[in-house]
Amino acid sequence: MKTEWRIFLIIAGFLLFASVLYGAWTWGESDGRIEWIGTVALLLSFLLCAMCGGFFWFVSRRIDLRPEDRPDAEIADGAGEIGFFSPGSYWPFALALAAALGGLGLAFWQYWMIGLGAVAVIMAACGLLFEYYSGTRRTAEH
Repeated sequence: MKTEWRIFLIIAGFLLFASVLYGAWTWGESDGRIEWIGTVALLLSFLLCAMCGGFFWFVSRRIDLRPEDRPDAEIADGAGEIGFFSPGSYWPFALALAAALGGLGLAFWQYWMIGLGAVAVIMAACGLLFEYYSGTRRTAEH
């Protein structure tokens, strides 16, 4: 996690510098008025990167060093099980279709389609979440 928080905080520092520079530049170019849209967008980008970097820094202090964080690590140190990934599921496709339906509703500003898309997104997300707790893929309980 060391690498991640450093990258995010370096980008956050750059965005803070860029937002100050952008605000000063637009103030000097336009008779003492700041162009607020770009300045606020850069400041919000800085805050988002700082938030992510702060989270990674917070987590990195509480976990052991990973092989990626150790300069003396070998490639074999990172081998092993990474996690469980579903071998085949139709729920991500259903979730994408539901999000597309909601997006079309937003594009054409059709309230009924926005509502239908929101309900479909919630149902597809629940289906994806509870895929291994019901149906034929249900795991045996101990």
